[in-house]
Amino acid sequence: MGSGTHRPACLVTGVAGFVGSHLAERLLALDYPVVGVDNFCSGFEKNIKHLKNHPGFCFHERSVTEKGLLEDLTRLQPGLRICFHLAAIVSVPYSVEHPEETMEVNYHATVRLLEEAGSNGLAAFVFAGSAAEYGDDPRLPLSEEFASHATHHLSPYGRAKFLASKAVAATPIGASLRCFNIFGPRQDPGSPYSGVISKFIDMALNGQPLTIFGDGLQTRDFIYVADIVEAYLLVAGLVPGKGRPPSGVYNVGTGRSISVLDLAEAVLEVTHRPKALNFLPERPGDIRHSVASIAALNHVGDWIPRVSLHEGLERTVKWMREDG
Repeated sequence: MGSGTHRPACLVTGVAGFVGSHLAERLLALDYPVVGVDNFCSGFEKNIKHLKNHPGFCFHERSVTEKGLLEDLTRLQPGLRICFHLAAIVSVPYSVEHPEETMEVNYHATVRLLEEAGSNGLAAFVFAGSAAEYGDDPRLPLSEEFASHATHHLSPYGRAKFLASKAVAATPIGASLRCFNIFGPRQDPGSPYSGVISKFIDMALNGQPLTIFGDGLQTRDFIYVADIVEAYLLVAGLVPGKGRPPSGVYNVGTGRSISVLDLAEAVLEVTHRPKALNFLPERPGDIRHSVASIAALNHVGDWIPRVSLHEGLERTVKWMREDG
C-alpha cells in the first residue's frame, strides 16, 4: 500500500456507507493508509469507486460479524493501529422486525472487534454511536450522561448502539461518537432510513412538494458530514497538535436545532423552488425534539462544527444536481 506508510494504517468498517466513504477519503487525503471493509448490506460500491485505484486504499468485502476479522486484517496490514467501526444495521424499522440480528451486528460484533483490537495492539477504537441512544429523553440539550440502562429506547437499534457505546467507552483505547442528524453528499434519498434533508432536496429538485409528517414543528440537530469526519479524526488522536482525548462517549452535533418546517423552507430557498408542502399524519415513535450538548467534545478537543446548515445545504444540493 505504497502511500503514507510512515503513518499508522486505519481500518474503516462500513467504508462504502455515507459517512464511512467520507472518512476514508479524508484519511487518504491526509496520507493515512486505509483498510476498508464493507459487505454492501447498506453501503454502495459507487461511494468508494473513486478510492479503488488509490495506492493507500485496500478493500475487503467482508462482514464485521466474522470472528477473527481484525486479526486477519492486522496480519495482512501489519501497520494497522486504528479502527473506525461504522458498520451496522442502520435501519430502525428493520431493527424492530429483526431485534436479534440487530443485537448481533450492532452490539456483539462490536464487542468482538473491540476485544480483537485490544489483543492486536491497536491504539484507538472509535465507534459510531447514535443519538438514538437517548431514546425519548425530554431533557434538552441531550448530555452524554443522560443515556443509561434505565433509558426508554424506542428501538432495538437504539438499545444495541447504547450497549456497544458503553462497552467501547469502558476500554482504554475506546471512544464512541453519538452522532445526531448527519447530512451531506452521498446520502441516498431513496433509502427508507435516509435523513430528511436528502429526501427534501430530492423532492425539491424533482419538482415535488416536500412531505412533512405531523405539524413540522418537531426539531432536530443537523450536522454536515465533513464536521463528523473531523470529530472522528480528533477522538482517534489524528489531529496535529492534539493528543487523543480520554476514552468515553461524546456527542457530535451542532448544539442548535431547527424545526422540520423551517428546514423545508431552507431547502426550497437553496433549490430555488416555490413553496409546496404536503402534510401527512405524524409517524408513531418519532421524537418531538432533539438537540445535542457538544460541551464534552469541545472541552477535551476544542471541537466545534465548522459548516453552517446553509453552506451544508448548498454543498449537498450541488452534489445531488451533479452526481446524485
